[in-house]
Amino acid sequence: MPNIKSAAKRAKTSEKSRQRNAETKSALKTLRKGLLAAIAANEAPKTAAAYRAFCSALDKGAKHGIIAKNTAIRKKARAATLLRKSAAK
Repeated sequence: MPNIKSAAKRAKTSEKSRQRNAETKSALKTLRKGLLAAIAANEAPKTAAAYRAFCSALDKGAKHGIIAKNTAIRKKARAATLLRKSAAK
């Protein structure tokens, strides 16, 4: 238990941040799974919508510092590659 008031507040705020970050990362994983499922089902409109939602969430996560900028860029590039491969089939 913190002895100093500011340390107690910092512990409280860092716990809130941890929970918010975990929630956002979980949502990113869910969106990615949805994109992969749409790609596997070969449904073009659903796939495009899932890709847009995934990329938007990645950009927001990077903007808020939840994930690193280059990580977001890498995940978007890999998703785009999968999208192109599925469209070529």
